[in-house]
Amino acid sequence: MDKFSALRAFVEVAEAGGFSSAGRRLDLAASSVVRAVDALEASLGTVLLNRTTRQVTLSDAGAVYYARAKRVLGELADADALVADRGDEPSGPLRVSVPVAYGLRRIAPHVAAFVARHPKLDLDLQLTDERVDLVSARIDVAIRLGDAAPTAEVVARPLGTFRRYVVASRAYLDAHGTPATPGELVDHACLRFHFGVDQQTWTFAGAQRTTQVVVTGRLKSNHSEVLREAALDGAGIALLPDWLVDADIEAGRLQRLFDRYDVTPGSARAVITALYLPNQRGSKRVTAFIDFVESLARAQP
Repeated sequence: MDKFSALRAFVEVAEAGGFSSAGRRLDLAASSVVRAVDALEASLGTVLLNRTTRQVTLSDAGAVYYARAKRVLGELADADALVADRGDEPSGPLRVSVPVAYGLRRIAPHVAAFVARHPKLDLDLQLTDERVDLVSARIDVAIRLGDAAPTAEVVARPLGTFRRYVVASRAYLDAHGTPATPGELVDHACLRFHFGVDQQTWTFAGAQRTTQVVVTGRLKSNHSEVLREAALDGAGIALLPDWLVDADIEAGRLQRLFDRYDVTPGSARAVITALYLPNQRGSKRVTAFIDFVESLARAQP
């Protein structure tokens, strides 16, 4: 029995939920996949998969074995990639995590050119606003907006900065008035990004002093695009990044307020950071993507 092939077959069946589906993924006949898994179960002396005519599921032992087998296969793939990536150009798989709105707005328009520039690189671009764990999620590079301090386990490379603007539509301001000072926001409907806390403070840093305002409003969301759409529709006043609303401000769809201030939610810094694991130092794949994002951050206001 080829143990490596058997492990691959078992993992594919567990993830695909069937032998035929796994066979298509592996470009093998379903019967070959069945034989590989049968041989693996026989060598272990236990049942890994519960099989019926309608479905295939993991047994209790299979669930434990699947987690370990998945890790072993992943580490082997990483080892292959690390060795192959020390050549003249970036090559091999590259799994990247990027915030959703930033990925769609800033990276997606240029990602085809990046892939074309590196023909030996296989990019898996994951858009998520979750702060994924690089090790468990098998992420090579994570792009973060805001504070992302390095630790002993993670390397942080700053790529650039951005600004946050307080914006509202002309329709909202005509209906509810334009606040003259940050303190007047307490009388307005503020569209808040959901950070997991009920009370949200916007910090206004001016030339002379810093002002903090506790903002309220009936709409909050964990996605900045939702807040942008609501602001465009006149639902309230929003605090949004420049890369998301620059075009709206230029076109007159949104009006910027308090442009003499640097504004942040709480004490959050407006920085763009790349995170990667120490064992990825020297990786041409990782460096190529980080340089790519950094060039975009520098080129776009």
